[in-house]
Amino acid sequence: MPTAADLNAAIRDVPNFPKEGILFKDITPVLGDAELFKASMDLLAETAQGEKIDKVVGIDARGFIFAAGVAQILGAGFVPIRKKGKLPWTTHKMAYSLEYGEDCVEIHKDAIKPGEKVLLVDDLLATGGTAAAAIKLLKVLDADLIATSFLIELEALNGRTLIDSPRTEAILTY
Repeated sequence: MPTAADLNAAIRDVPNFPKEGILFKDITPVLGDAELFKASMDLLAETAQGEKIDKVVGIDARGFIFAAGVAQILGAGFVPIRKKGKLPWTTHKMAYSLEYGEDCVEIHKDAIKPGEKVLLVDDLLATGGTAAAAIKLLKVLDADLIATSFLIELEALNGRTLIDSPRTEAILTY
């Protein structure tokens, strides 16, 4: 099985994307390699550490890619947290701050039953705003958040400080 070091070697740095001064971590080489893709989901699933997870929650949009696979591995359901206006049923909404302005994420009101054990999965932890908003939505639904798991964490942006989770793991840190 490929290791975290193998995943790290596959991730491509793209300077000045999507704007000047940003060093983008491109995960598409991991997605395009069946062994690396499976390894990434296996490593993310390990964050649950033997817990019986009822739902794996993925954050729009790349988090869906990993969370759905992790849900399959854990034998759990998959729940999307989407950007505002993308879910067709009644939702809870949570706004969060961006560098310039605000954004909003939503979850279906009936997506998680009170007390269900949840693992939150996303591809990237940067400033933490989106993940923190997702966690607040899970609390509104009275979910039992077991852990948060990220493929990549950009440590210098201190996003972990906003994460209110019993356990937060990142497979790769930069």
